Amino acid sequence: MIGPDTVDTMPEKTLDALLDHGTIARTVDADLRGAHQVLDDLARAGVDMEDVSAVLEDQGVSAFVKSFDELLQSLSDKANVLS
Repeated sequence: MIGPDTVDTMPEKTLDALLDHGTIARTVDADLRGAHQVLDDLARAGVDMEDVSAVLEDQGVSAFVKSFDELLQSLSDKANVLS
């Protein structure tokens, strides 16, 4: 998802896959009518996008915290070796 005022973090494997066979282009607002249609279709199919968003946000934050904690531990371990 590429667009103005957006930030995206992704694992290196995902970035490699994007560079290998993705399209680098502004896409976030390329087809707003189509995006609204997809959301309407999902709602009619019983998909609660608010719930989906909350779960994805929780999982994303947890994954970020885990990675950050691992980074801090790695830095601490290296600092201990050097001191």
